[in-house]
Parts: sequence; structure tokens; C-alpha cells
Amino acid sequence: MSDEQVKDPGLCDAPPLCPLAARSAGRPRACDAEARTQELLSAAAELFLEKGYSKVSLEMIARRARVAVRTIYVKFGGKSGLFREILKSGRDVYFETMEDLETNPRPIREVLVDFGMRFHELVSSGAVIKLYRMVIAEAHHDPEMAEAFFESGPRQTRLALERYFTRPDVRAQLRDLPADQLVVHLLNCLMGDHLKRYLFAPPARDVHEDTLLVEQRVDLFLHGVKA
Repeated sequence: MSDEQVKDPGLCDAPPLCPLAARSAGRPRACDAEARTQELLSAAAELFLEKGYSKVSLEMIARRARVAVRTIYVKFGGKSGLFREILKSGRDVYFETMEDLETNPRPIREVLVDFGMRFHELVSSGAVIKLYRMVIAEAHHDPEMAEAFFESGPRQTRLALERYFTRPDVRAQLRDLPADQLVVHLLNCLMGDHLKRYLFAPPARDVHEDTLLVEQRVDLFLHGVKA
């Protein structure tokens, strides 16, 4: 795996680590402990992308991250919990600075374009595309992994959008359709061509073209659902 893939914010990037001074004896400071946790998440993410979820053991992760297997159990409850935390951390990179959908007062189109740009950047990331391929390939044989992926990633995004589409002021501007159908329709519009996304290497990114594409897809969604 190349350095560029390992550092892809879709999965492996962590918030900047605090500067570490010389470590003193005794209990690690909070920033030191956080740095070690992020190193563990990054090491596990690298292994999952390199080898596939089913072929990675906690012992392999522990060796790569230079921690005890017991540490992984204590912090995350095992491999599934660790995988969930990696997904949450990766998702937060894109959405943690976005204004809360439940209270965002801006017009619908502005809100959805802002969300759409973040979502497009996430699903166009090389690491996330590789992650999706891994999950699809292994989901039949490992339902626990598939559930962990869905619950920690796609489900959280869908729930946030459902809450937005059930807001009375937003609801009044849309056709009388179930919120969950609105969510799926929006995400399908934003995803674009699924087949090309997972079969071929991602094209070079252009911010201007990405913005135009997201705006077109949001307009396509609104054209079909506005009252």
C-alpha cells in the first residue's frame, strides 16, 4: 500500500496529535494516550485494507501497533469494536465540522450541497472505495463485520438525514414521501455511477468539477421531491 493510500482521510487519517514532550515515568498523559490510540486505529486500518478484514487477527494488529492484545480488548472489546471505531473516526473527519442538520437554518439546497460535497469527497476517497470493495466481498461470510460497517457508517449518515427531512419546516417544502425514501433517493443521486466507482480506479479530482457535479445531483433530487 502506498503512503497516499495509508494517509487517505477516508479511513486512516486522525486529528493532529498533540506535541509529545519527553515521556515521564508513570501514567501516560491524556494527549500521549490519544496519540497511541490513533496509532492503533491507523495500524489496524492499514492491515484491513492490505489483507481484508477476515484475514487480520488481533495478534497481527497488536504487533503492527506495538501494543498488547489485551489493550485492544479493553479499549474496543475486540476486532469488531475496533473496526467500528475506525469507521467512526474516518466519518468524523468529513462531518464533524458540519452544522447540525437538526438546527441548520439555511435553505434546503444550501444544506444539501454542503452535505453533498462532504459525502462526495468521502465516497470518492481511494481508501473508502477499497473499504467498500472489501465489505461487499466479505459480507456474506462475515455478517458481524457487515453489520459493524453499516451501523457505524451508512446508518449514522441515514439517521442524520432522516432527522433533517422530518423537520416541520423542511417537510413542508417537500412532497409527502417517507423520510427514509427521501434519504435513499438523495444518497443514490449523490453516489452517481456505482458500477464505475467500484470497478475502476477513481479519476483525478477537480474541486470545480466536483462542486458542479454535486450541485447538479442535488438539483436532480430536489426536482423530484419538492412540493
